[in-house]
Amino acid sequence: MSTLPAAFFPPTAPPLYSRPDFGPDFQWGVSTAAYQIEGSWNAEDKGWSIWDAFVRGRRAIKGRETADVACDFYQRWPTDLDIMQQLGIPNFRFSAAWSRVLPAGTGPVNPKGLDFYDRLVDGCLARGIVPWLTVYHWDLPLALQQQGGWTNRAVVGWLADYAQVLARRLGDRVQHWMVLNEPMVFTGAGHLLGIHAPGRRSLGAFLAATHHATLAQAEGGRALRAALPASAHIGTTFSCSYLTPWRPGLPRDERATRRADAILNRLFVEPTLGLGYPTAEAPLLNRLERYMQPGDENRLPFAFDFWGVQNYTREVVRHSPYVPLLWANLVGAARRGVPYTQMGWEVFPESLYHMLRQFSAYPQAPRLLVTENGAAFPDIVTSDKQVHDVARQAYLQACIGQMLRARREGVPVEGYFAWSFTDNFEWAEGYEPRFGLVHIDYATQQRTIKDSGWWYQQLLAGETISTMPLFSSAAEQPSVC
Repeated sequence: MSTLPAAFFPPTAPPLYSRPDFGPDFQWGVSTAAYQIEGSWNAEDKGWSIWDAFVRGRRAIKGRETADVACDFYQRWPTDLDIMQQLGIPNFRFSAAWSRVLPAGTGPVNPKGLDFYDRLVDGCLARGIVPWLTVYHWDLPLALQQQGGWTNRAVVGWLADYAQVLARRLGDRVQHWMVLNEPMVFTGAGHLLGIHAPGRRSLGAFLAATHHATLAQAEGGRALRAALPASAHIGTTFSCSYLTPWRPGLPRDERATRRADAILNRLFVEPTLGLGYPTAEAPLLNRLERYMQPGDENRLPFAFDFWGVQNYTREVVRHSPYVPLLWANLVGAARRGVPYTQMGWEVFPESLYHMLRQFSAYPQAPRLLVTENGAAFPDIVTSDKQVHDVARQAYLQACIGQMLRARREGVPVEGYFAWSFTDNFEWAEGYEPRFGLVHIDYATQQRTIKDSGWWYQQLLAGETISTMPLFSSAAEQPSVC
């Protein structure tokens, strides 16, 4: 490996840092999602989710794998929280499975499902770990999908009612809440591209789901505000990628990049600020008008206490005459000859800096937290039960350095949650990509703390971090990436 190139770690960013550089109130943690870790997919009266159905579809998931067992977190959560405590991780972001709490999506509550989250919250607090709860992380109850799911406007009320069920049971102990996880992904990948549940491929379904999710984002916030103590903090999370043109200076690529930015980075952010949808840059969004009803303009905004910024990479955009309406496509990392992860995502930690700057530039923006950031690389467990995940450790170090760079420039970023605590079921990619600080042997459910996990422990303990070099070219990365 060569020394870290400027593109990854500019001279303005500090090569050394420690936890005190972020201040005493900065929040450090790890993130997970219910469907990806819990398993016990039909235990104790849990209902089916759209992912339970989707993974059973023909060739929906690589290797035809399912999350029926996943990390068996539903049974093994005390062990995992003990590991979290051992590593000194003070905050844990997790989601609740909607169909575990409300098997039919609405109606009677499943007491066994709520009891599980009750125990989990108490288990966190007993170990000095602060729980951060995401209301919806992609696992819509199948019963609601059979009524149209996110394309049915009734989902706005369904989501708000579900949020209040959680808030009434857990709100006396959970102070940090997030309404939605990455609405751009579950609407786009699930309703336009068909690669995620529920597997639809329809522009109309995407637009309907988009408007209803944007409404639900705000209505869910209001529902939580009404049910929670005044001291609670309510946020939501956004996926994002720093976008650059394939040929800088070429007008059609520059325009394509602005259109892509409106869809990928601004679509769900700006309505919550009262700015409406970014139709000027992406005219196809004018078609959302057919799903608008009187008064919707006033229902879209909500004053969140924080936004969760979830960033993994940048994307390079070029004009394409073959993609109607958007007239743009993404140029993959492999084609560009740059280093990339198991997910095919470019290794570009500076993306986090740029997206923090972009989100903080809105005059009405709330405080920011990085609620997901990480990288998937292949892992090998050695004969002495160690995982030397050098590439992941280098990536995380560089990203945290970029976050500190933004913070020192005045960006109000107040927390960092690594994705993810353990390896997990990575949606359509199955179990092959590994993001975790803790390795999971899925055959035995054995947990092994990786070097990146031990490094995170050192950072949280206050040790000074000297950043490791990243790949400067695709040729330098391991051939398995």
